[in-house]
Amino acid sequence: MMMSSVKLTASSPFSSAFRSRKNNKLPNVQTRSQLSTLPTIQIAKQNLGHSPFFTHKPLHLSSSIVCQAYEADRSRPLEIEIPDEEVAKKLKMGLYFASWWSLNVVFNIYNKKVLNVFPYPWLTSTLSLAAGSLIMLISWATKVAEPPKVNLDFWKALLPVAVAHTIGHVAATVSMSKVAVSFTHIIKSGEPAFSVLVSRFLLGEAFPLPVYLSLLPIIGGCALSAVTELNFNMIGFMGAMISNMAFVFRNIFSKKGMKGMSVSGMNYYACLSILSLLILTPFAIAVEGPKLWAAGWQQALSQIGPNFIWWVAAQSVFYHLYNQVSYMSLDQISPLTFSIGNTMKRISVIVSSIIIFHTPVQPINALGAAIAILGTFLYSQAKQ
Repeated sequence: MMMSSVKLTASSPFSSAFRSRKNNKLPNVQTRSQLSTLPTIQIAKQNLGHSPFFTHKPLHLSSSIVCQAYEADRSRPLEIEIPDEEVAKKLKMGLYFASWWSLNVVFNIYNKKVLNVFPYPWLTSTLSLAAGSLIMLISWATKVAEPPKVNLDFWKALLPVAVAHTIGHVAATVSMSKVAVSFTHIIKSGEPAFSVLVSRFLLGEAFPLPVYLSLLPIIGGCALSAVTELNFNMIGFMGAMISNMAFVFRNIFSKKGMKGMSVSGMNYYACLSILSLLILTPFAIAVEGPKLWAAGWQQALSQIGPNFIWWVAAQSVFYHLYNQVSYMSLDQISPLTFSIGNTMKRISVIVSSIIIFHTPVQPINALGAAIAILGTFLYSQAKQ
């Protein structure tokens, strides 16, 4: 049982009802008899106002004398849960990091497979940049990705960054052609030490004491791993060291020269790949040359078969993809988070390469790697 109050919804009291009766627009409606019931309803409201069955939800009477009643429990608005933006952001970052690490692991595996049977790191590096450049040019031409709006000043500022990037990329590839992937990445985990030393002595930048202290485990761990490395090679060691130095200058040039350049991380790395490809190609031809490449290619095909072509394509494409994702993540996260993610990336690459290639590792060598990576993590914390 439910009773409700009555309310006439009209522009003025009873105007719509009387106007409708006068104009004969509401046939068979006895307005006077209906209005005469209002006092009775008001009395009922007063008498039953304290009844548990009484609701204060109004009974609306429109100009057409149509009554609609709503039960209180059915008139409440539906509760719609709005997704938490913070949770969505964390999921997005988790996807970025998972893609970054997995793509990097796949690249290093195929890169090492190629270099084991095709020891020409200059051509391998060139193919990596060429694949990325081709992917982005097609993406821009087909409007899959928005082309960057750049000018001559942008390319001038990008040139020293591209030179450093080219040197670092080739040096790392040379290193991996001579030593195990795990050893190259252990040495490359010492990059923060080079960053601090270059910034301190060449740029005059000072750092707090915890930053300098964090360099001790980095340098000590890398040295311990180098001394105890079973397959130590000086060219491989120096390649990793040169790569560290080059990437430090790449970051410095990028920070100084690219201020005010509004280019997304994806397009920034695409332009960097294109310019690096133009720089690297003539040097790769001069150092190795088409004759060596042709002979080495035929030998690799005879040993591996058609799968070798897939290895080359995979290492080239995955190199671009993992770098592209890392630059895209820089648009979304802080430098501290990126440094931590880079540290975890090194761990995933080192562990996976040891498992896949069955790299012999002594306990003292593993201890050195762990100390170096721990120092890298401490550096990322102290730097902030």
